[in-house]
Amino acid sequence: MPLSPATLSGLGAIVIWGHLALLTTATEGVPPFLLTALTFGIGGGLGFILLALRGQLHLLRQKPAAWALGVGGLFGYHAVYFAALKSAPPAEASLLNYLWPLLIVLFSGLLPGERLGGRHMLGALLGLTGVATLAFAKGGIAGSTAHLTGYALALLSAFIWAGYSVLSRRMAEVPTEAVVGFCLATAFLAALAHIGLEPSGLPRGGAAWGAIILLGLGPVGVAFFLWDIGMKRGDIRFLGTASYAAPVISTLALVIAGRAEAGWPLAVACAMIVGGALIARAR
Repeated sequence: MPLSPATLSGLGAIVIWGHLALLTTATEGVPPFLLTALTFGIGGGLGFILLALRGQLHLLRQKPAAWALGVGGLFGYHAVYFAALKSAPPAEASLLNYLWPLLIVLFSGLLPGERLGGRHMLGALLGLTGVATLAFAKGGIAGSTAHLTGYALALLSAFIWAGYSVLSRRMAEVPTEAVVGFCLATAFLAALAHIGLEPSGLPRGGAAWGAIILLGLGPVGVAFFLWDIGMKRGDIRFLGTASYAAPVISTLALVIAGRAEAGWPLAVACAMIVGGALIARAR
């Protein structure tokens, strides 16, 4: 059975997100809230211009519940995720964060008309075993207590994103164009948090600005709109499973760029997490 356009849109977001960690590591020295404000400002700003040119700014008027979910999910997830990548080794933190695909599969069983069966629980246990393999491997997560805060933030970001994604299904009537408003609100909140909590100062160097622009255009830009379409009208369980392509892409990108080592713990963790998602997806 061919994939629907909405499901293909979700797959496009997954491929783009596979490069999120690598681009984020290229912004070394940029505080997480400032990074969130800049990238969402770019993505939301471009979206606002497109809506204005198309005469669709009225689509930004949505009910409070939609704004609470959209802004809470986008701002909460990215602020926590960026902070995790800057508080722990990027490959390990990225893998912990990538428990969100498995959580989406599990949470989707709570949606009307869906059921959480034994295969989903078995898949969840295998995925957690993969994370534990990484955690207790020599030099892995358990190898340094200095990064425990970063690992905890990575896990929290996984729960935030899974919750946002699945609950979006319950608001299918909210047009995808409304994500523009959520992005701009997220940029505003992040800017306030930066002013109040972080040292001021703009990023330095062309490499950092280049990475910020790419983040705003891709992983923190068009990917959100593609994902919204996929979550609201696509095969949510298939996308939850397929999302495990993202950690593989992410880890390979970090290894190729010299930002992570191609050790066996990463390979085993990836294999177990992907296997767990496939089992959870089986009907």
